[in-house]
Amino acid sequence: MLLILAVPALPSAHDIPADTTVRMFIKPEGFRLHVLARVQMASINDIDWPLHKQTGYVDLDRVDPFLRDASTMWISDYMDVYEGGRKLPAPDVVSVRLVPDGDQSFNDTYEAAVAHMKGEKIPPDTTLFPLQGFLDVMFDYKINSPESSFSIDPHFDRLGLRVTTELKFLRANGAQRAFDYVGLPGLIRLDPSWSDAAGKFVQMGFFRLLDSTEALLFLFCLAIPFRRGAGLAGAAAVFAVASTVTFVASTAFNMAPTTLWFPPFVSLVLAVAVFYLAIENILGAKPERRWAAALVFGLAFGFAFASSLQSVLQFAGSHPDISIGAYTIGIDAAIAAVMLLIAPGLALLFRYVAEERMGAIVLSAIVAHTAWHWMVTRYADWRRYPLRMPPLDLMLLATVLRWAMVGVVLAAVVWVTKASGS
Repeated sequence: MLLILAVPALPSAHDIPADTTVRMFIKPEGFRLHVLARVQMASINDIDWPLHKQTGYVDLDRVDPFLRDASTMWISDYMDVYEGGRKLPAPDVVSVRLVPDGDQSFNDTYEAAVAHMKGEKIPPDTTLFPLQGFLDVMFDYKINSPESSFSIDPHFDRLGLRVTTELKFLRANGAQRAFDYVGLPGLIRLDPSWSDAAGKFVQMGFFRLLDSTEALLFLFCLAIPFRRGAGLAGAAAVFAVASTVTFVASTAFNMAPTTLWFPPFVSLVLAVAVFYLAIENILGAKPERRWAAALVFGLAFGFAFASSLQSVLQFAGSHPDISIGAYTIGIDAAIAAVMLLIAPGLALLFRYVAEERMGAIVLSAIVAHTAWHWMVTRYADWRRYPLRMPPLDLMLLATVLRWAMVGVVLAAVVWVTKASGS
């Protein structure tokens, strides 16, 4: 401690914008991969821009070398580009531009952006401070074929506290894919094969459940009354099937309500589900009735999982159906993995740490306390949205009929489960 206090570190920091947007175009052409990018000048630091001493404006006659350094330090150095499985070497900086706020060159098409990068620069008498305007850059990566599979792994989190990226990829055949994401998405396959999409979405589904505190606490409370594998496996299977039904209905058939109050209502139901199971454990749960709770609340969790898929389905390329199925498999695999860890963990806990009944009460009370606060907060959020009846038309009738068919399928599953159990 004395050594640490005697030699304190002097932290250095720089201001970055709270919200910033990166716009990009990527297109393979011949043996070059053209990458066009636009970032806000306010996101770029550690560059000693040339200034007019009298006014403090950027000296546009001398700024080009500094723009090239900034484009390498802040864009290409934080962007890994791959052709197949090969990481491409550093690109050539073909062109750089400094433009004022309000320029629309990157808001339209790739052709407009290229014409802007090859056109005239802004007049040298334009007045811009160092934190004003945009830095536009055009990179060229050397590639083997325009038909190759390309990927990008961006790390633009240094550009702002919340970084939104709008990326458009133009394939060699002229087709275009658009990506719009926030933060660090990991490796983006710009035109994924079905196997690439399936592998990525299995992984995303698996970690989606692990990131859901509500789902983990629900499964934990679901497992507390069980001491043997058969009953626990059955309850977990019912939960997985129920969540899969509403997940597929919402994502593949667009059967989820689109009203503003529905997402906060689902969030409220998840808190109620955790609270209900925790209270039931305190009062004395009957394992043979747990399948009913797993079925009912599993339907709500399916809607929650579906809402998380909407923002990432853009990475599926031309394989959305395969990706939806892979995402479901990932969620179900995570459910199985969590239950395989919870069951022996509870057995060891109740054997060596606490008596079973008292341990179940204490653990469930802690969970119930957390879920109660969720319920209060989420109920207040839900009540902010007005509840209106949907119009009585053929669209509503079709939706009701489709959900009636889902109800028939679930009833058949319940009947088969009870028949096999008896």
